[in-house]
Amino acid sequence: MNTGWKKRERNTGKKSNLFKNAAITACLGMSLTFTTAYAEENSNLETVFHVYIDGDHVGKIDNKEVAEKVIDKKVSESESEFENLSLTIGEEVSYVSEKVFNPAFNNSKVSNVLKDELSVKANTVELSIGGNFVGYFDNKEKAGEVVKAYKEKYADEKTVGKIEAAKEKEKNSEEPVKRETPAVDETIITDVFLSEEVSFAEKKSDPADVLTVKQGIKLLEKGTLEENKHQVKEGEVIGKIAGKYDLSSKKLLELNPSLNEDSVLQIGQEINVTEYRPFVDVIVKEETKVDETIEYETEVIESDEMYKGDEKVKQEGSDGKKVVHYAIEKRNGKQTDKEMLDEKVTKEAVNKIVVKGTKVVSSRGTGNFSWPAVGGYISSHVGERWGRMHKGIDIAGPSNRTIKAADNGVVVSAGRDGTYGNKVVINHNNGMKTIYAHLSSISVKVGQTVEKGSKLGVMGSTGRSTGIHLHFEVYKNGALQNPMDYL
Repeated sequence: MNTGWKKRERNTGKKSNLFKNAAITACLGMSLTFTTAYAEENSNLETVFHVYIDGDHVGKIDNKEVAEKVIDKKVSESESEFENLSLTIGEEVSYVSEKVFNPAFNNSKVSNVLKDELSVKANTVELSIGGNFVGYFDNKEKAGEVVKAYKEKYADEKTVGKIEAAKEKEKNSEEPVKRETPAVDETIITDVFLSEEVSFAEKKSDPADVLTVKQGIKLLEKGTLEENKHQVKEGEVIGKIAGKYDLSSKKLLELNPSLNEDSVLQIGQEINVTEYRPFVDVIVKEETKVDETIEYETEVIESDEMYKGDEKVKQEGSDGKKVVHYAIEKRNGKQTDKEMLDEKVTKEAVNKIVVKGTKVVSSRGTGNFSWPAVGGYISSHVGERWGRMHKGIDIAGPSNRTIKAADNGVVVSAGRDGTYGNKVVINHNNGMKTIYAHLSSISVKVGQTVEKGSKLGVMGSTGRSTGIHLHFEVYKNGALQNPMDYL
């Protein structure tokens, strides 16, 4: 209280206060007892009222209306400024009546004390989230609007209303409410709630502290600063401190309204270095169904009928399709969790099948030659012909013109060679060597390992030739041999 009376009362010692209260109680009791007894003999008693503010005695008045007028006036004077609020007196004013002869009272004194000591408060609802005070609001409905509007930042009004109605229905229903599921390529919101508990409490507050719904929403969006502080050290400036905490200088100044770019920091000075954190997170639960591709796999089959390094596609692959049902959680608009609830295959994937050869061709000959052409006949043998030595046999008239390796070996020569025309030479790595000449085209290259019976090229008439045929020579340890001795 602001009056000298109140100060004097508060400065009185503890024992004095106890004595005074006891004395007042005793006197009142005696007085009431006395006046009751005396009233039987004298009816000229008058009533006075002892006035108390929050239990402290203020004085006596002859009529409660004296105090009520002061209270009403004090409240009405504030109503013009806070016309939309329900106003009341912040303190508890109580009365104790007493019947006495020749009563002593001081209406003026009590009125002045009431004027000075009483405060005007608003009947409000206090909104708290997670045990943290948010603000005062005119009523619970407006405080609830703030919470609802904050949810609607991350889910539209219609959805929030629908979910809250469903929760209310489920709470009051004995049977479970039918759960909605999304269609393919659709996302639905199944729940919207806050990460912390919301509570409302009736409170008396300063009318100037009462927030509008708009102010409440802004306050929730802004949040509160964490308690983290930075203590300035020698040589530190705004930019250096901001960088240390991954903040811009502009953001650091926003967190510390008393500072500006030109502020001189003092050693030991504490400044805010953290951003505002929301009072609460809005958690949105979603469900979605999406079409997804099932990628085909490649299946490999090994075959010893194909050479190692060769492969062929036996079956082309094709992707499948599936519908996947996901549950998604978002906090303040950011996805924090994703869980697959179900999946349904709508089209099976077809594996690609690849056949890979495992057959390894030996570079060493077997020692047994096979006929180097597809059919045909010998048109010329080894020996003297036209005054010179004919070193091999000529094979003509095949059923097709494919030239084949007589045995396993390695190609040591493949290309044009004078009168031989297109020629292939194979070293069978067992002392044997074979030559194939007059080819129209060559299918192998130097260094290649070839298998007995594999294609070397096509029969032709390149070089010095009298017609289409194969000239075939055989050598053993460098000495010319008659091919017929090996075929």
